[in-house]
Amino acid sequence: MSLRTQLRKILPSISVTEQEALDAGDVWLEGSIYRGKPDFDALRAVPEAKLSSEEQAFLDGPVQELMAMIDDSVIQNEKHLPDHILEFLKKERFFSLIIPKEYGGREFSPYANSTIVGTIATKSSAVAVTVMVPNSLGPGELLMHYGTKEQQAHYLPRLANGTDIPCFALTSPEAGSDAGGIPDQGIVTKGQYNGEEVLGLEVTWDKRYITLAPIATVLGLAFKVFDPQGLLGGKESLGITCALIPKSHPGVELGNRHDPMGIRFYNGTTRGEKVFIPMDFIIGGQQNIGRGWQMLVSCLGAGRGISLPALGVSTSQVALKSASEYAAVREQFGLAIGQFEGIQEKLADIAGKTYLQEAMRVLTTEGLGMGLKPSVVTAIAKYHMTETGRDVLDSAMDILAGKAIQNGPQNTLASGYVAQPIAITVEGANILTRNLMIFGQGVMRCHPYLQSMVEAIHSEEANADKTFNKILRQTVGYSVANSLRAFKLGVLPFTASSKSSLPEVQPYEKAAQRLSAKLAVYADFSLLVLGGKLKQAEMLSARLGDVMSYLYAAMASIKYYEQKVAVTDREAAAPYFHYATRYALVEAEQALHKFLDNFPAPGTRKFMRVLTMQFSHSMPQINDDLVRELATAAQLDTAFKAQLTHLVKPQAGDGHDINEQAYKAKIACLDLLGKVKKALKKREIKAGVRFYETLDNALIAKVITETEYAQLIDYNRKREKAIRVDEFDFDLNLLDENTASGTVKSVVNQ
Repeated sequence: MSLRTQLRKILPSISVTEQEALDAGDVWLEGSIYRGKPDFDALRAVPEAKLSSEEQAFLDGPVQELMAMIDDSVIQNEKHLPDHILEFLKKERFFSLIIPKEYGGREFSPYANSTIVGTIATKSSAVAVTVMVPNSLGPGELLMHYGTKEQQAHYLPRLANGTDIPCFALTSPEAGSDAGGIPDQGIVTKGQYNGEEVLGLEVTWDKRYITLAPIATVLGLAFKVFDPQGLLGGKESLGITCALIPKSHPGVELGNRHDPMGIRFYNGTTRGEKVFIPMDFIIGGQQNIGRGWQMLVSCLGAGRGISLPALGVSTSQVALKSASEYAAVREQFGLAIGQFEGIQEKLADIAGKTYLQEAMRVLTTEGLGMGLKPSVVTAIAKYHMTETGRDVLDSAMDILAGKAIQNGPQNTLASGYVAQPIAITVEGANILTRNLMIFGQGVMRCHPYLQSMVEAIHSEEANADKTFNKILRQTVGYSVANSLRAFKLGVLPFTASSKSSLPEVQPYEKAAQRLSAKLAVYADFSLLVLGGKLKQAEMLSARLGDVMSYLYAAMASIKYYEQKVAVTDREAAAPYFHYATRYALVEAEQALHKFLDNFPAPGTRKFMRVLTMQFSHSMPQINDDLVRELATAAQLDTAFKAQLTHLVKPQAGDGHDINEQAYKAKIACLDLLGKVKKALKKREIKAGVRFYETLDNALIAKVITETEYAQLIDYNRKREKAIRVDEFDFDLNLLDENTASGTVKSVVNQ
């Protein structure tokens, strides 16, 4: 019995849905990481993302106008998204960001799309989700790539100008993560359409969690097609198929709403019972029956790589801006709370991770802008950027404390805090994304020979043994080379290479090379020892996926620092860069240790440890000095900090504006405050019960001039407003019933 025959009994074949997923995307930078040789040349060759003049004008115009219209406190206390906002989104073609200009769309880049969604999300998660869904996985994306000319000509202009509102229904009560188990079905049959008997499908479905379904005019639908009567002349089970059905079509039910954490975007159900649709409703026509899963996976990059990571980044930027400004303005025990090490530890973590988030956002959208569809990278972005957003927001909530838990127009964190689990849950729950997708797809996509080997093992071709033996020799050679390289870098770590011209970058590039070499060895031995069981060893494979993810993050951090940080800003950006890159490398190394500690074969575990010299932690650590340095930098009003929080656009009178005014006023009078504190310490003046009384005493004692007094009084007024929270002059009836607009009545902000 040949080795191929023996392996055939052990290794499972690749399922149809798995094969379609593997065929649908591209391999990018993650391929070089998996193979032990991170390609920094390819990284640096990626074209730098920049907004076009048209994209910048849209951000400066309609987006800014939209931001001024949004009062999230009002939205969250109403039942629906306000009609005037929905109409504005239609009029300004916010739903057409990805639609080609020839159909009336804006045809913006992935980077611009991400920037627009992220900017809106800093003000309102509900509005951001409403904008992102038509520009993500859905009818527009599917029509552009797979629709017939007639479908494109009819629907794309209507989607672009808001005449049609789309939704896409994939998730069923019985099938969420297991999309291949969709119970919804369409039976090939003949029926009546427009007074004629035509060939079509009798479709029955029950879907939930469908964003925009309650207001959609056209329904994208995924279901399985069966042909029991053989009307199409082939097999009975034809596979997952996507169709586009007008809401007005007889039998379509769009209506009942869900309530996603109280965030007021439209989300709900759709159902249909034996609804007859003609073949023309199938996206791409009858020829695309059974291609639905391939179509969906191919288009998932928009949602996973653009929209959802943008929500995570916006959360982080809001957290950084809010926490740093509050830490600088809020005083306790006579000191700004940002000077306390407990606060500094949280603030530095927020700042470093926000830098890492922005770097990953930029790099991922740059890759998508090149026309690539790297499904592993977009899964990395979706999982880690939404999870990091949640982590960062938790830290900001801790710093703002009581201010963060009182709802009202001045609260900059509450809406994001409530909405963040939504981004973590949709487009593939994060547990699934981490444990099954990142390394599960990565191992098949990124290994140079594995997919071909599995195909050869299960091949029925006459020369299958010969093909398998050739691939096996190549695989052995590849694994031996990996082992030799990892051993060399383990024994002689200084031999790792770096091509960066910046001395501060070089150690990190070398560290990434060493970690990647170890990853390649561990992946090889996992396949050798565990084989098909690796698929079920989710905790082990997830850790290898974490190594890939964090090395991708480290590469993003390096590229951002080299290309996006102006030379004049390098000094200000350095603490952010060092913290972010060290964090990514330390997490990657920690994942390697956890993998080794839990590898089920003791002998192999010891051999891998010796082969890669993985006995201790060798990555540069985040020490207390770096924490203090970054926490201090995060409280400074620098151009780089503004760059890192650029998605946040304060509007007159909103929470961000109130905080920013107090913060900038304090930065402008630090010397004067120092003068007053020095006089207090020398007992030249007495402290008042309120700070303005202290200032009165300082003026009388001529410690400060009248001009300086006026400046300090202005700062104190802004400070008091910033540290207060919204309070209401009625019993938790937050909407003013006497005004048509339903404006929230806040005592503080009146």
